[in-house]
Amino acid sequence: MKITLSVSSDSDTSDAVGTRIDKFLSENLRDFSRSYLQTLIQDGNVTVNGKNVKSNYKLNAGDIIAIHVPEVKEQEIAAEDIPLDILYEDEDIIVVNKPKGMVVHPAAGHTSGTLVNALMYHCKDHLSGINGELRPGIVHRIDMNTTGVLVACKNDYAHRKIAEQLSVHSITRKYEAICYNAFREETGTVDAPIGRNPVDRKKMAIDKKNGRRAVTHYRVLENFKHFAHIECQLETGRTHQIRVHMASIGHPLLGDDTYTAAKPPYRLTGQTLHARVLGFIHPRTGQYVEFEAPLPDYFTKILADLQKKRH
Repeated sequence: MKITLSVSSDSDTSDAVGTRIDKFLSENLRDFSRSYLQTLIQDGNVTVNGKNVKSNYKLNAGDIIAIHVPEVKEQEIAAEDIPLDILYEDEDIIVVNKPKGMVVHPAAGHTSGTLVNALMYHCKDHLSGINGELRPGIVHRIDMNTTGVLVACKNDYAHRKIAEQLSVHSITRKYEAICYNAFREETGTVDAPIGRNPVDRKKMAIDKKNGRRAVTHYRVLENFKHFAHIECQLETGRTHQIRVHMASIGHPLLGDDTYTAAKPPYRLTGQTLHARVLGFIHPRTGQYVEFEAPLPDYFTKILADLQKKRH
């Protein structure tokens, strides 16, 4: 499918001059989420005056925008009978507590055993299709070794409504983590842009030149001799945001072998990070809802051990 839009100085789109192209498209193509449109731009499926642009391109009067939307292929992912820890479910959304070690959607090296495989079995054909054949229902993600609350959408209407909230950073997302080194301050904020690590593309890094704005607010719940138990609230939602931000200020997460060379004194699989609270405006009712996932056992056992050693 091909869509063509123009920016004219004497039309209803005149106020679009100077606007980022991804913002303009998300406001004018309501059937697609801003993240999906950004993917189209990144993949070269959006041109301005016949040339590829980046998501941050600012529109000029007279610009002709051509959008190529690839045809949705039939899903080839297998539905798998994998148990789900369901916190809430209705006709529009399903909220789950994702366990450690589970990948959210199929990707290279992870074609089965993902949350999507489990959702396809549980929800049958009732999942949104906006994010393509490999990510039905998925509107946001958490890392494989991060546990906690995550919402999936059962239809495109719900998906668009929640994606809109994600794009303006109005969703409540609170995480708990155990990190290295005690804090002197009780609260703080890390405001540092994040982009791909130029040396290792599998990692993220603070990138003041090309990174996207990223803001993490943190609060110390309990200090120990060599560690701290903290709560982090996301203002933005970049890949590995908490992990990169905390490492950047000298408090890498316990068990995070991607962003610290420190060897943890516990047997761990990845970072000690839990998505505890997720709150948003329900797409159907318009009411604010909030869901909480209890800390996993491994997390509480480490806290108990740290508390015991302190006394």
